[in-house]
Amino acid sequence: MGKVLIIGAGGVGTVVAHKVAQNADVFTDIMIASRTKSKCDDIVKAIGNPAIKTARVDADNVDELVALFNDFKPEMVINVALPYQDLTIMEACLQAGVNYLDTANYEPKDKAHFEYSWQWAYHDRFKEAGLTAILGCGFDPGVSGIFTAYAAKHYFDEIHYLDIVDCNAGDHHKAFATNFNPEINIREITQKGRYYENGEWVETGSLEIHQPITYPNIGPKESYLLYHEELESLVKHYPTIKRARFWMTFGQEYLTHLRVIQNIGMARIDEIDYNGQKIVPIQFLKAVLPNPQDLGENYTGETSIGCRIQGIKDGKERTYYVYNNCSHEAAYKETGMQGVSYTTGVPAMIGALMFFKGEWKRAGVNNVEEFNPDPFMEQLNKQGLPWHEEFDLNLEV
Repeated sequence: MGKVLIIGAGGVGTVVAHKVAQNADVFTDIMIASRTKSKCDDIVKAIGNPAIKTARVDADNVDELVALFNDFKPEMVINVALPYQDLTIMEACLQAGVNYLDTANYEPKDKAHFEYSWQWAYHDRFKEAGLTAILGCGFDPGVSGIFTAYAAKHYFDEIHYLDIVDCNAGDHHKAFATNFNPEINIREITQKGRYYENGEWVETGSLEIHQPITYPNIGPKESYLLYHEELESLVKHYPTIKRARFWMTFGQEYLTHLRVIQNIGMARIDEIDYNGQKIVPIQFLKAVLPNPQDLGENYTGETSIGCRIQGIKDGKERTYYVYNNCSHEAAYKETGMQGVSYTTGVPAMIGALMFFKGEWKRAGVNNVEEFNPDPFMEQLNKQGLPWHEEFDLNLEV
């Protein structure tokens, strides 16, 4: 029924491959491709399904991608490579006639900035080709948008205030490590904050605004306002929103290390000369930091990610909180990866599942909140990310 090609063999790609293989009634033919084929082979070995194919591909090279797509002939590509590579993979999908899904929006290599305009610009071409492109189908972005769509469909006539809250209360027992690609993670956190209010974007200093927020089963954690891409699409698709913000927790030790990394220039994304060679400091830092794929074995604790929403239903104000808590240990037991990779990889698989089941098929470039959230929410409960909801409580934010 479903022939799928996964591009990327990192922590998220590993989770996607495990979950795709678990749903063999839908995903009948699977390939994993990466710049390093041996990483793909290792994933297949861990899954224990030799029928899964592997290939080497440079996701920066459109011609290589097109050749692979034409050879394997997938119906959908799940892109869990680097955000820098979104546009080359989308271009290759158009040339080869393949549907597309990713978990993070495009950002250029030479500038720590991300927005949807580059990918939204592909809408007409995908629509004319009769191909579906699904953007941002991880957890945040991804499930955060689906939670919002579910709330709008079932509980609100108008959403006025949206706060996406993301807590990782896990402990990987390392002095400093990032839970996904260090280069992407540090670029995201160190740029200026931004939130939406009364029709305008308000810019803040990096991690300038913070407050304690209480997370289910975890308790209060200091939470920092930063910009996240789903805010851009959600305020576009829900124009009644008066304010939208994104909050993430960081421990003091993590922030101290991050401040030192910035102060000594290791967060730089521009090239420098070193012994006659050009290197990018943040890429060198990535090479010496712990690999996020290797954190799972000793990871304890859990994540908690959700949406806190205030708005109007039948003329009355109401509040709503919908969230998922994910155990790092349970994620590792199932897939060999920690909870941050798990919470991104499972929704990517479900998005592809929605496509192959015919629930999410619309020619053009689409954000997840533009589709019917109900079948996706049902699958979250079945696939390892059960959600919970609370009504008419103090949202704290």
